[in-house]
Amino acid sequence: MIDWNDVRHFLAVADSGSTLSAGRALRVSQTTVARRISALEGALAVTLFERSPAGYRLTEAGADLVAHARKVERAVQSMTDTAASQQREISGTVRVTTQEIFAVTILAPILRDLHQAYPAIRIDLDTSEEARDLAAGAADVALRTAIRPSGAGLVGRRLCDDVWTLYCSRAYAAEHGRPTRRSQLIGHPLIGGGEAGLWRLYREWLQANDLEAAVAMHHSSAAGLLAAVRSGFGLAVLPCLVADHDPDLLQCLPPLRDDTHGLWLLTHERLRHTPRVRVVLDFLAERLTQLDRERLAASRP
Repeated sequence: MIDWNDVRHFLAVADSGSTLSAGRALRVSQTTVARRISALEGALAVTLFERSPAGYRLTEAGADLVAHARKVERAVQSMTDTAASQQREISGTVRVTTQEIFAVTILAPILRDLHQAYPAIRIDLDTSEEARDLAAGAADVALRTAIRPSGAGLVGRRLCDDVWTLYCSRAYAAEHGRPTRRSQLIGHPLIGGGEAGLWRLYREWLQANDLEAAVAMHHSSAAGLLAAVRSGFGLAVLPCLVADHDPDLLQCLPPLRDDTHGLWLLTHERLRHTPRVRVVLDFLAERLTQLDRERLAASRP
């Protein structure tokens, strides 16, 4: 099987006469270009170039194949242009509902990249505390923390475990120390709140660790909760997917093993094949699962 990337490097050398110039044009190393040429020669069982200190010169067989390679290049470019055109043609509004904690952190850069890839799609982001009814058309896509979502016609996928634990800021750790065991939490103030949905899960964690009485401040929004912990006021319980990607935050305790709650990406069955909704679902799923893989890889000793 011929690799298009090998063909691309073949044409670059044919045009420039050297692997060095081809590498500069393609922004790869000279070694990579030479390796690609050798791979193509092996796949075709043909010597494409005569090598000499002066450069690479096409053999008769190589010269005969240049025209065919140009056709492949045009076909690939046509395919790329068609795909780009299809992306531009996918348009419309997609209403995405999620918790504020995800919207103001990990989703912001993902949605920026989504807009760059699909500029004709408009995202209507809803961070209401009320769970929107997808069956009734209140939203098109939902990113939810749940054990297993229930509802008529809901379809989607479980992206990852939704595990939580305790965090402090780097500034707080420098001034007060970083507690790393349950017994070291005495005297450290906790920041609670973060809107109703977040507080419900946060409170479950506090109750499981007998720490609810240590809450010294309660915020009504996730943005306020994050601002308070980043400021160095105290510690807060946060979803690991969010906090482990925040360079200002440090994990204090290892997360409790809990594979019951997951982060789910959902839509209604009547929308699952709508192009603009499908694009958003696939884009979010790919990026969020990649974030979780990076988090897990970074946490391994």
